[in-house]
Amino acid sequence: MTIVIHHNPDCGTSRNVLAIIKASGETPVVIEYLKTGWTRPQLQALFAAADLTPREAMREKRSPAAELGLLEEGVTDEAILEAMLVHPLLVNRPIVCSPKGVRLCRPSELVLDLLDRLPPGPYAKEDGELLIDANGKRVV
Repeated sequence: MTIVIHHNPDCGTSRNVLAIIKASGETPVVIEYLKTGWTRPQLQALFAAADLTPREAMREKRSPAAELGLLEEGVTDEAILEAMLVHPLLVNRPIVCSPKGVRLCRPSELVLDLLDRLPPGPYAKEDGELLIDANGKRVV
């Protein structure tokens, strides 16, 4: 199975999702989108597959969204998508693609639905909340 993670290494949630994927035994393709940027077709395909609009996928905190006026009512999805191409940080993270689907994995436990195997437990997410117990059973 091939898993792709659109990853921001400065983000705790993104780092935790990557760690969960690796702990499950997978070796994902890691795309550091802040370095590579996005293409319009790439974002459109990811958002369609994840059933997200550009507004739903937009990172509002610690991004230029407010200063660019993107949080205002009436801003179109096209305008948001265009801004995401110029400012990759506007795309929330991590977005994970697997044969089981595509998902914005916030909170990090959403990645568990995309894996064939769970990581061995116990396993907690970045805030210490238990995801998988010592018996390997999913808690969340």
